[in-house]
Amino acid sequence: MKMRESQVLKKLRSGKCACSFKLNLCSAQTAELVAMSGFDCIWLDQEHVAQDWAVLNAQNWAAKAHDVDVMVRVPRGGYSDYIKPLEMDATGILVPHVMNVEDARKVIQMTRFHPVGRRPIDCGNADGAYSLMNLHEYLRQANGQRFIALQIEDPEPLETLEEIAALEGFDMLFFGPGDFSHAIGAPGQWDHPLLLKTRERVAAVARKHGKFAATVGGPGDFKDLISMGYNFINLGADVMGLTKYCHELARGFQDSTRS
Repeated sequence: MKMRESQVLKKLRSGKCACSFKLNLCSAQTAELVAMSGFDCIWLDQEHVAQDWAVLNAQNWAAKAHDVDVMVRVPRGGYSDYIKPLEMDATGILVPHVMNVEDARKVIQMTRFHPVGRRPIDCGNADGAYSLMNLHEYLRQANGQRFIALQIEDPEPLETLEEIAALEGFDMLFFGPGDFSHAIGAPGQWDHPLLLKTRERVAAVARKHGKFAATVGGPGDFKDLISMGYNFINLGADVMGLTKYCHELARGFQDSTRS
């Protein structure tokens, strides 16, 4: 028995680019709608969104039904917070605010099986086919078909960025411009020189050490990001699209009926 292959890793390992779409709405129907739209991956969030595990599980099922990957941004906590999304068979996790090389090393140790790390074993969940998979195959396939992304969104890890990128056992460096701009005292200044320089550096260092480079973007800049070396890009979010749509409809109606 085989674990479901990651469509993101399949694309990235073949030299192609992959895209994701972020969900803030706690709805399996929203996840299914996005999965049917052509994205490679759905980004679910536990750092900022208050959905419970049952909702997260349903969203993951909806994506899997259409062979679309799920990346869960986990809260910074203990190892159970990190591995539970993997055990429900999410395809990857995104760990926010990785601050230094030792922090990154601990994440790898908690989320990778032998011989890479010391992730606790429980074959009885969805990722292990509820104990139907051979133990050694489960460990091997989980290490090879589930991705770990480390989010660089603070100035502190820049001192050891090369050392972080050189570690074995994770797949992506993910540059987060929002919190980075906040951390350097320039919230929302997307053209700040240090932000622009760091965005380029994260991509270059990731590729130098054989890792994939990930970030957020949109129609106005994703070609530039790809040229810069990014090969995994989140292109939008449900709340942004729905909010804009609702406002445009309501404003248009109000303008047309104003006396």
